[in-house]
Amino acid sequence: MAAVPSVIPLLRASVMNYEIVAQAPHHLPKIDCLLDRTFGPDRHGKTVYRLREQAEAIPELSKVALDEDGTLLASLRFWPISIEGAAAKLLGPLTVEPSIQGKGVGRALVRNGLALGKAHGYRLCVVVGEPEYYQPYGFIPAVPRGLVLPGPVDPHRFQVLEMTPGALDGVSGLIGPGVPLAGSKGGLAERVG
Repeated sequence: MAAVPSVIPLLRASVMNYEIVAQAPHHLPKIDCLLDRTFGPDRHGKTVYRLREQAEAIPELSKVALDEDGTLLASLRFWPISIEGAAAKLLGPLTVEPSIQGKGVGRALVRNGLALGKAHGYRLCVVVGEPEYYQPYGFIPAVPRGLVLPGPVDPHRFQVLEMTPGALDGVSGLIGPGVPLAGSKGGLAERVG
């Protein structure tokens, strides 16, 4: 596995400074408050949330962006999923403090998370989100590739990314929660494929 820094150095985005660090338990209450403000309290009824309830976030890939004072600016988690037995990861939720949306903090978290996922051996990533936001990273519509979520979802927003060429070859079907793999930290997949 390639060496991956656990902390991304302080980044300069416009006039703000922040760093991307591993999500820690003390961040969770602030992340939940930020998620309520950006997605609303009814977010728990969505199909992807029901998938997330059946597993723990992948700790090596779950990051937060903090300003110089340690204030939470944004968060991104990844979750283990299975596509008819093929291991993959689910991106999200990505949440950014409303006052700084559009300043590149969320994009930095996505770039970081995708790079870490690839370094950890993940071959596929699924997201339900705005295509205009995720297609620049290489996400494509998932429905035409034969992927199915276990509940209602806007097919326009349901997307998949091949993190290695050919990863989708022969992969289709129902997406379910990921299963622990031998040798993984916290029972979550470090390497798949």
